[in-house]
Amino acid sequence: MKIFRLVFVFLIFFPFQIFAQDNDLQLIEYDSITPGVARFELYKDKIKGKKVGVLINKSSLVKGEPIIDFLRDRKINVVKIFSPEHGFDGDKDAGSHVVNSTDHNSGLKIISLYSSKHKKPTKNDLKGIDIMLVDLQDVGARFYTYISTMSLTMEACAENGIPVIVLDRPNPNGFYVDGPVLKKGFESFVGMHHVPVVYGMTIGEYAQMVNGEKWLKNGVQCNLEVIPVKDYTHNLIVKLKTAPSPNLPDWRSVYLYPSLCFFEGTVVSVGRGTEYPFQVFGHPDLPFSDFSFKPVSIPGKAANPKLKGVVCNGKYLAPYAENYKNNPKSLNISWLLTAYKYLHEKNKFFNAYFDKLAGTDELRKQIVSGMSEKEIRDSWKEDLKKFKKIREKYLIYP
Repeated sequence: MKIFRLVFVFLIFFPFQIFAQDNDLQLIEYDSITPGVARFELYKDKIKGKKVGVLINKSSLVKGEPIIDFLRDRKINVVKIFSPEHGFDGDKDAGSHVVNSTDHNSGLKIISLYSSKHKKPTKNDLKGIDIMLVDLQDVGARFYTYISTMSLTMEACAENGIPVIVLDRPNPNGFYVDGPVLKKGFESFVGMHHVPVVYGMTIGEYAQMVNGEKWLKNGVQCNLEVIPVKDYTHNLIVKLKTAPSPNLPDWRSVYLYPSLCFFEGTVVSVGRGTEYPFQVFGHPDLPFSDFSFKPVSIPGKAANPKLKGVVCNGKYLAPYAENYKNNPKSLNISWLLTAYKYLHEKNKFFNAYFDKLAGTDELRKQIVSGMSEKEIRDSWKEDLKKFKKIREKYLIYP
């Protein structure tokens, strides 16, 4: 009986590791590809002699060099910086509103697009700008807000006649498409468009889709160009050299993020306030004994983490990420279903944020009703098929 229980627990948390076939997914170093920003010859003539605005953060590097220095060394007149969630330096907590500031190295004004009432550039913000460069490292999940910031920036530029160039970067989760498609009425800053949780597109491909499908306000379209990544395909997991945000410290957390972020809408911790955020999940009342952690305050990463100071029982999932070759190319919702099954206070499991993350109230209702993982996945199929037809039109990479 004891052996049976061990096998049962293993299959709950790693259900595909025994049965999945090896796939063609590759894990590569960042230096194996060339991001759009480094392909200066493809866009230099479009920005020389122009007053350039840039939407960037600390991950906007060119071979380790900040993009501002890279452009200024090439006599490009950068006049204004815009920054997304987590701020220009990438050191602000998730959800923390960020105020305008100044870049001490260049002396340029940094306009925050993640303050309480300022997520879209105003006409005054864009005054004096001839062209906008966007260079952000996305991670390929709908609730990661960089695509929302980019979309609102494109919208503002379209309304003010300013061309946009997206300097593309690889999507480390660009090898699959999965999850519920956002439903009408559930739009928010963590889900602006009717796309699945994982959309399998680089930020440049996503920009082309938003523009081409006329998803910007009032159907406006901006003068858009994408500078593609060299040597990238959709069968690559690219290890990012710089953390795209404070709680995604390495490729494992980025890989696990789309599946684990659902827990942000529950009572369960994903390890914010530990050394392995988005590589674990846990709660003091989970009946697991093989792994535990205690969230603590970490300024700039998790000042007040969920379940702060409380020992949480749970699962350490880095080994699952490292087994990527044998994992299915899909979200893992078995962790969410299992946590709900084992926690007793069902009426307190979800918070109001869950439906925003899911982009629908259907997933929560399906879990509460006891639907199986297969039944839940089957409910996504038709919407995913429709989305993939739209997606095909805008893919740049094989």
